[in-house]
Amino acid sequence: MTGADRLCDALLAHEVDVCFANPGTSEMHFVAALDRQPRMKCILGLFEGVVTGAADGYGRMTDKPAVTLLHLGPGLANGLANMHNARRAQSRMINVVGDHAVDHLPLDAPLTSDIDSLARPMSRWVKRIADPVRIDQDVAEAWAQSMAPGISTLILPADMAWNEHVYRSAPVRGKRLPQTPLQQETVARIGDAIRTKRKVVLVLTGAALRERPLQIADNIRRSAGVEIYAQGTNGRIERGRGRAPIAKMSMMHEIGLDMLRDVDMVVLIGAKEPVSFFAYPNRPGRLTPPNCEIVQLAAPDQDLVQALEWLADEVNAPSEPVAV
Repeated sequence: MTGADRLCDALLAHEVDVCFANPGTSEMHFVAALDRQPRMKCILGLFEGVVTGAADGYGRMTDKPAVTLLHLGPGLANGLANMHNARRAQSRMINVVGDHAVDHLPLDAPLTSDIDSLARPMSRWVKRIADPVRIDQDVAEAWAQSMAPGISTLILPADMAWNEHVYRSAPVRGKRLPQTPLQQETVARIGDAIRTKRKVVLVLTGAALRERPLQIADNIRRSAGVEIYAQGTNGRIERGRGRAPIAKMSMMHEIGLDMLRDVDMVVLIGAKEPVSFFAYPNRPGRLTPPNCEIVQLAAPDQDLVQALEWLADEVNAPSEPVAV
Protein backbone atom coordinates (compact mmCIF):
# COMPACT_ATOMS: atom_id res chain seq x y z
CA MET A 1 0.00 0.00 0.00
CA THR A 2 1.27 3.48 -0.80
CA GLY A 3 1.61 6.17 1.83
CA ALA A 4 -1.11 8.14 0.02
CA ASP A 5 -3.54 5.22 0.32
CA ARG A 6 -2.73 4.84 4.00
CA LEU A 7 -3.22 8.56 4.58
CA CYS A 8 -6.65 8.38 2.95
CA ASP A 9 -7.62 5.32 5.02
CA ALA A 10 -6.42 6.99 8.24
CA LEU A 11 -8.53 10.08 7.53
CA LEU A 12 -11.59 7.89 6.93
CA ALA A 13 -10.97 6.08 10.22
CA HIS A 14 -11.60 9.47 11.86
CA GLU A 15 -14.77 10.07 9.77
CA VAL A 16 -13.00 12.73 7.70
CA ASP A 17 -14.68 11.88 4.41
CA VAL A 18 -14.84 15.16 2.45
CA CYS A 19 -11.80 16.58 0.64
CA PHE A 20 -11.75 20.02 -0.98
CA ALA A 21 -8.83 19.94 -3.40
CA ASN A 22 -6.71 22.08 -5.70
CA PRO A 23 -3.88 19.65 -6.44
CA GLY A 24 -0.77 19.83 -8.59
CA THR A 25 1.86 17.40 -9.77
CA SER A 26 3.25 16.72 -6.28
CA GLU A 27 -0.17 15.60 -5.05
CA MET A 28 -1.10 13.24 -7.91
CA HIS A 29 -0.44 10.08 -5.89
CA PHE A 30 -2.80 11.29 -3.16
CA VAL A 31 -5.39 12.19 -5.83
CA ALA A 32 -5.11 8.64 -7.17
CA ALA A 33 -5.59 7.30 -3.64
CA LEU A 34 -8.72 9.43 -3.22
CA ASP A 35 -10.03 8.05 -6.50
CA ARG A 36 -9.53 4.49 -5.27
CA GLN A 37 -11.53 5.14 -2.11
CA PRO A 38 -15.27 5.63 -2.84
CA ARG A 39 -16.02 6.63 0.76
CA MET A 40 -14.01 9.83 0.32
CA LYS A 41 -15.91 12.60 -1.47
CA CYS A 42 -13.41 14.77 -3.35
CA ILE A 43 -14.53 18.23 -4.54
CA LEU A 44 -12.31 20.24 -6.89
CA GLY A 45 -11.83 23.95 -6.27
CA LEU A 46 -10.36 26.09 -9.05
CA PHE A 47 -8.68 28.43 -6.55
CA GLU A 48 -7.12 27.60 -3.21
CA GLY A 49 -9.07 30.34 -1.42
CA VAL A 50 -12.26 28.57 -2.49
CA VAL A 51 -10.88 25.28 -1.14
CA THR A 52 -10.03 26.64 2.31
CA GLY A 53 -13.21 28.73 2.41
CA ALA A 54 -15.32 25.67 1.62
CA ALA A 55 -13.54 23.65 4.30
CA ASP A 56 -14.15 26.49 6.76
CA GLY A 57 -17.87 26.52 5.96
CA TYR A 58 -18.06 22.74 6.23
CA GLY A 59 -16.36 22.81 9.63
CA ARG A 60 -18.66 25.56 10.90
CA MET A 61 -21.83 23.73 9.93
CA THR A 62 -20.89 20.15 10.84
CA ASP A 63 -18.56 20.69 13.83
CA LYS A 64 -16.11 18.22 12.27
CA PRO A 65 -13.17 18.76 9.90
CA ALA A 66 -12.97 18.36 6.17
CA VAL A 67 -9.56 17.88 4.61
CA THR A 68 -8.07 20.24 2.04
CA LEU A 69 -5.46 19.28 -0.55
CA LEU A 70 -3.15 22.13 -1.57
CA HIS A 71 -0.20 22.32 -3.98
CA LEU A 72 3.11 23.21 -2.33
CA GLY A 73 3.82 26.50 -0.56
CA PRO A 74 2.29 28.81 -3.20
CA GLY A 75 -0.97 26.85 -3.12
CA LEU A 76 -1.07 27.08 0.67
CA ALA A 77 -0.32 30.81 0.49
CA ASN A 78 -3.24 31.34 -1.88
CA GLY A 79 -5.55 29.76 0.71
CA LEU A 80 -4.28 31.61 3.79
CA ALA A 81 -6.94 34.37 3.84
CA ASN A 82 -9.78 31.93 4.44
CA MET A 83 -7.62 29.91 6.81
CA HIS A 84 -7.38 33.16 8.81
CA ASN A 85 -11.18 33.38 8.85
CA ALA A 86 -11.42 29.72 9.87
CA ARG A 87 -8.95 30.22 12.70
CA ARG A 88 -10.92 33.19 14.02
CA ALA A 89 -14.17 31.20 13.77
CA GLN A 90 -12.61 28.29 15.71
CA SER A 91 -13.38 26.03 12.74
CA ARG A 92 -12.15 22.47 12.51
CA MET A 93 -9.96 21.83 9.45
CA ILE A 94 -7.18 19.49 8.32
CA ASN A 95 -4.89 20.66 5.51
CA VAL A 96 -2.76 18.28 3.47
CA VAL A 97 -0.12 20.32 1.65
CA GLY A 98 1.99 18.52 -0.92
CA ASP A 99 5.73 19.12 -1.10
CA HIS A 100 8.62 18.00 -3.27
CA ALA A 101 10.18 14.62 -2.61
CA VAL A 102 12.75 14.75 0.19
CA ASP A 103 15.78 14.31 -2.08
CA HIS A 104 14.46 16.96 -4.50
CA LEU A 105 14.17 19.73 -1.90
CA PRO A 106 17.92 20.59 -1.86
CA LEU A 107 17.76 21.29 -5.61
CA ASP A 108 15.62 24.38 -4.90
CA ALA A 109 13.20 23.94 -7.80
CA PRO A 110 11.05 27.00 -8.68
CA LEU A 111 8.12 26.07 -6.41
CA THR A 112 10.22 25.14 -3.39
CA SER A 113 9.31 27.17 -0.28
CA ASP A 114 9.26 27.02 3.51
CA ILE A 115 5.83 25.43 3.89
CA ASP A 116 6.22 24.95 7.64
CA SER A 117 6.70 28.68 8.21
CA LEU A 118 3.83 29.59 5.88
CA ALA A 119 1.44 27.25 7.68
CA ARG A 120 2.21 28.13 11.31
CA PRO A 121 0.50 31.56 11.63
CA MET A 122 -2.89 30.13 10.61
CA SER A 123 -2.55 26.64 12.09
CA ARG A 124 -2.91 25.30 15.59
CA TRP A 125 -0.60 22.40 14.70
CA VAL A 126 1.84 21.70 11.84
CA LYS A 127 3.70 18.48 11.06
CA ARG A 128 5.71 17.14 8.15
CA ILE A 129 5.14 13.46 7.35
CA ALA A 130 8.61 11.93 7.54
CA ASP A 131 7.97 8.21 8.01
CA PRO A 132 5.29 6.11 6.28
CA VAL A 133 5.12 3.90 9.36
CA ARG A 134 3.88 6.86 11.41
CA ILE A 135 1.16 8.08 9.04
CA ASP A 136 -1.59 6.68 11.29
CA GLN A 137 -0.20 8.52 14.32
CA ASP A 138 0.29 11.73 12.34
CA VAL A 139 -3.33 11.69 11.15
CA ALA A 140 -4.64 10.83 14.62
CA GLU A 141 -2.75 13.79 16.07
CA ALA A 142 -3.90 16.11 13.27
CA TRP A 143 -7.52 15.09 13.88
CA ALA A 144 -7.23 15.50 17.66
CA GLN A 145 -5.75 18.98 17.26
CA SER A 146 -8.44 20.00 14.76
CA MET A 147 -11.17 18.88 17.17
CA ALA A 148 -9.73 21.03 19.97
CA PRO A 149 -10.93 23.07 17.88
CA GLY A 150 -8.47 24.45 15.34
CA ILE A 151 -6.59 24.00 12.08
CA SER A 152 -4.10 21.18 11.57
CA THR A 153 -1.67 21.16 8.65
CA LEU A 154 0.06 18.00 7.44
CA ILE A 155 2.87 18.43 4.91
CA LEU A 156 3.08 15.46 2.53
CA PRO A 157 6.35 15.06 0.58
CA ALA A 158 5.74 13.38 -2.77
CA ASP A 159 7.92 10.38 -1.96
CA MET A 160 6.04 9.78 1.30
CA ALA A 161 2.91 9.53 -0.88
CA TRP A 162 4.29 7.23 -3.57
CA ASN A 163 6.48 4.91 -1.49
CA GLU A 164 4.93 1.56 -0.60
CA HIS A 165 4.88 -0.04 2.82
CA VAL A 166 3.32 -3.14 4.35
CA TYR A 167 0.71 -2.21 6.97
CA ARG A 168 -0.39 -5.15 9.10
CA SER A 169 -3.62 -3.69 10.51
CA ALA A 170 -6.26 -1.11 9.65
CA PRO A 171 -5.90 2.46 10.94
CA VAL A 172 -7.40 3.05 14.37
CA ARG A 173 -9.29 6.18 15.35
CA GLY A 174 -7.31 8.34 17.75
CA LYS A 175 -8.52 10.01 20.93
CA ARG A 176 -9.48 13.63 21.41
CA LEU A 177 -7.18 15.84 23.44
CA PRO A 178 -8.07 15.99 27.16
CA GLN A 179 -9.83 19.23 28.07
CA THR A 180 -8.46 21.50 30.78
CA PRO A 181 -10.83 21.20 33.76
CA LEU A 182 -13.05 24.15 34.62
CA GLN A 183 -12.47 25.93 37.92
CA GLN A 184 -15.37 25.81 40.37
CA GLU A 185 -13.80 28.77 42.18
CA THR A 186 -14.32 30.90 39.06
CA VAL A 187 -17.99 29.90 38.91
CA ALA A 188 -18.45 30.84 42.57
CA ARG A 189 -16.74 34.19 41.98
CA ILE A 190 -19.16 35.01 39.16
CA GLY A 191 -22.09 33.86 41.28
CA ASP A 192 -21.01 36.17 44.10
CA ALA A 193 -20.90 39.10 41.68
CA ILE A 194 -24.43 38.32 40.47
CA ARG A 195 -25.81 37.90 44.00
CA THR A 196 -24.35 41.24 45.11
CA LYS A 197 -26.18 42.95 42.24
CA ARG A 198 -23.08 43.82 40.25
CA LYS A 199 -23.79 44.36 36.55
CA VAL A 200 -22.58 41.20 34.79
CA VAL A 201 -22.38 40.43 31.06
CA LEU A 202 -21.74 36.98 29.57
CA VAL A 203 -19.98 36.87 26.17
CA LEU A 204 -20.33 33.57 24.29
CA THR A 205 -18.89 31.99 21.17
CA GLY A 206 -18.11 28.58 19.65
CA ALA A 207 -20.03 25.60 21.03
CA ALA A 208 -21.82 27.90 23.51
CA LEU A 209 -23.86 29.26 20.59
CA ARG A 210 -25.63 25.99 19.82
CA GLU A 211 -29.30 25.50 20.70
CA ARG A 212 -29.09 23.90 24.16
CA PRO A 213 -26.25 26.02 25.63
CA LEU A 214 -27.94 29.14 24.28
CA GLN A 215 -31.09 28.13 26.15
CA ILE A 216 -29.07 27.65 29.34
CA ALA A 217 -27.52 31.09 28.88
CA ASP A 218 -30.97 32.60 28.34
CA ASN A 219 -32.23 30.87 31.50
CA ILE A 220 -29.33 32.45 33.42
CA ARG A 221 -30.27 35.82 31.93
CA ARG A 222 -33.89 35.46 33.03
CA SER A 223 -33.09 34.13 36.50
CA ALA A 224 -30.07 36.23 37.42
CA GLY A 225 -30.61 39.46 35.51
CA VAL A 226 -27.37 39.31 33.54
CA GLU A 227 -26.94 40.35 29.91
CA ILE A 228 -25.78 37.84 27.30
CA TYR A 229 -24.06 38.60 24.00
CA ALA A 230 -22.43 36.57 21.29
CA GLN A 231 -18.86 37.55 20.49
CA GLY A 232 -18.53 40.04 17.61
CA THR A 233 -17.40 37.33 15.15
CA ASN A 234 -18.52 33.70 15.40
CA GLY A 235 -18.43 30.52 13.38
CA ARG A 236 -22.15 29.85 13.68
CA ILE A 237 -25.12 30.83 15.85
CA GLU A 238 -28.10 28.48 15.96
CA ARG A 239 -31.15 30.68 15.48
CA GLY A 240 -34.76 30.21 14.50
CA ARG A 241 -38.21 29.70 15.93
CA GLY A 242 -38.20 28.30 19.45
CA ARG A 243 -34.53 29.06 20.07
CA ALA A 244 -33.20 31.60 22.53
CA PRO A 245 -32.31 34.89 20.83
CA ILE A 246 -28.93 36.51 21.34
CA ALA A 247 -27.46 39.79 20.09
CA LYS A 248 -23.89 40.07 18.85
CA MET A 249 -21.38 42.24 20.66
CA SER A 250 -20.66 45.18 18.36
CA MET A 251 -17.05 45.85 17.43
CA MET A 252 -17.95 49.35 16.24
CA HIS A 253 -16.36 51.65 18.79
CA GLU A 254 -19.23 53.87 19.94
CA ILE A 255 -21.86 51.12 19.82
CA GLY A 256 -19.66 48.64 21.68
CA LEU A 257 -18.83 51.16 24.40
CA ASP A 258 -22.53 51.87 24.88
CA MET A 259 -23.40 48.14 25.11
CA LEU A 260 -20.94 47.70 27.98
CA ARG A 261 -21.48 51.02 29.71
CA ASP A 262 -21.40 50.72 33.54
CA VAL A 263 -20.71 46.96 33.38
CA ASP A 264 -18.85 45.64 36.44
CA MET A 265 -17.86 42.18 35.15
CA VAL A 266 -17.55 40.61 31.70
CA VAL A 267 -17.52 36.80 31.72
CA LEU A 268 -15.87 35.13 28.72
CA ILE A 269 -17.22 31.72 27.69
CA GLY A 270 -14.99 30.63 24.81
CA ALA A 271 -14.79 34.27 23.78
CA LYS A 272 -12.13 36.95 23.67
CA GLU A 273 -12.24 40.27 25.52
CA PRO A 274 -14.46 42.77 23.61
CA VAL A 275 -12.34 45.21 21.61
CA SER A 276 -12.99 47.59 18.72
CA PHE A 277 -12.29 46.44 15.19
CA PHE A 278 -9.68 49.17 14.62
CA ALA A 279 -7.78 51.76 16.63
CA TYR A 280 -8.91 55.39 16.63
CA PRO A 281 -6.99 58.49 17.76
CA ASN A 282 -7.37 59.22 21.48
CA ARG A 283 -9.88 56.41 22.03
CA PRO A 284 -9.43 53.15 23.94
CA GLY A 285 -9.22 49.88 22.05
CA ARG A 286 -10.98 47.99 24.83
CA LEU A 287 -14.77 48.33 24.94
CA THR A 288 -15.10 47.56 28.66
CA PRO A 289 -15.14 50.35 31.28
CA PRO A 290 -11.76 51.04 32.96
CA ASN A 291 -12.68 49.29 36.23
CA CYS A 292 -14.54 46.38 34.66
CA GLU A 293 -13.40 42.92 35.78
CA ILE A 294 -12.69 40.45 32.94
CA VAL A 295 -13.22 36.82 33.98
CA GLN A 296 -12.55 33.84 31.72
CA LEU A 297 -14.96 31.11 32.75
CA ALA A 298 -13.94 28.80 29.89
CA ALA A 299 -11.32 28.95 27.14
CA PRO A 300 -12.18 27.81 23.58
CA ASP A 301 -10.68 24.35 24.17
CA GLN A 302 -12.61 23.77 27.40
CA ASP A 303 -16.17 22.44 27.83
CA LEU A 304 -18.30 25.52 27.17
CA VAL A 305 -21.60 23.72 27.74
CA GLN A 306 -20.47 22.44 31.12
CA ALA A 307 -19.37 25.97 32.03
CA LEU A 308 -22.89 27.25 31.41
CA GLU A 309 -24.42 24.31 33.30
CA TRP A 310 -22.23 25.01 36.33
CA LEU A 311 -23.06 28.71 36.26
CA ALA A 312 -26.78 27.91 35.96
CA ASP A 313 -26.53 25.69 39.05
CA GLU A 314 -24.63 28.42 40.89
CA VAL A 315 -27.40 31.00 40.36
CA ASN A 316 -30.29 28.49 40.60
CA ALA A 317 -31.28 28.86 36.95
CA PRO A 318 -32.72 25.86 35.10
CA SER A 319 -30.32 24.05 32.77
CA GLU A 320 -33.14 22.80 30.54
CA PRO A 321 -35.68 24.70 28.39
CA VAL A 322 -38.41 26.52 30.28
CA ALA A 323 -41.90 27.37 29.07
CA VAL A 324 -42.36 31.04 28.16
